[in-house]
Amino acid sequence: MASRKVHILEDSEVPSAVCSFIAELSRNAVQEKGRFCIGVSGGSAAKIFCNGLSTIGDLQWDKWHIYFCDERVVDFDNADSTYKFYKENLLGKVSLPESQLYAIDPSLPLEDVAKDYAKKIDAIQKGESGLPVFDLLILGMGPDGHTCSLFPGHKLLDETSLTVAPISDSPKPPPCRVTLTFPVINVAKSALFISMGASKAEMLARVLEGNESEPLPAARVQLTNGLVHWFLDKAAATQLKAKY
Repeated sequence: MASRKVHILEDSEVPSAVCSFIAELSRNAVQEKGRFCIGVSGGSAAKIFCNGLSTIGDLQWDKWHIYFCDERVVDFDNADSTYKFYKENLLGKVSLPESQLYAIDPSLPLEDVAKDYAKKIDAIQKGESGLPVFDLLILGMGPDGHTCSLFPGHKLLDETSLTVAPISDSPKPPPCRVTLTFPVINVAKSALFISMGASKAEMLARVLEGNESEPLPAARVQLTNGLVHWFLDKAAATQLKAKY
């Protein structure tokens, strides 16, 4: 598929390749328009992001604007808070202003958390679609093929009117979250997934090479005007049939 590029690397090479890729996109965006707007996720991608990018010396962190692709609606002192992880593991290591790490407001009712975060996202430069266009989204894929907080079979897969949607029945705890939706995900300029380990191999084959009548959420990330980059280690790629 032309909108997708798969990078298969040794497991030790994946973090540095991912960070080099992100760094180069940030340099280009800052040079082009003076800012870099990125959506980030939790999990292993967050560790790679915070540990690796903080060691690259020439990044203009004051020009970065970091949003969350999804977030658990919990207080900031809760271990489930993705914001908490980035605050503790990125701020202080780099010159990113805390005001440019855009948190949800967990004190609001769930629907209002989503509306409030949509207003923050709305500050990003719009494209022809009228939707905010991220320079990059860093996405994860769960063992069920979900991405962001968009789960297989869930009604939010078909959401078209909201850029940020609330979810109160997440099959993965905690149940209350907010998430970007596919309309805004798929107008991003670039997106990347990181998948490592043999446990991801079967799901990766379904997402990258399956022909399912109801595509899994991660397979629905198909950018209108950009590439989705998949950074895999060899163990995760063992069930792929195509040559990449």
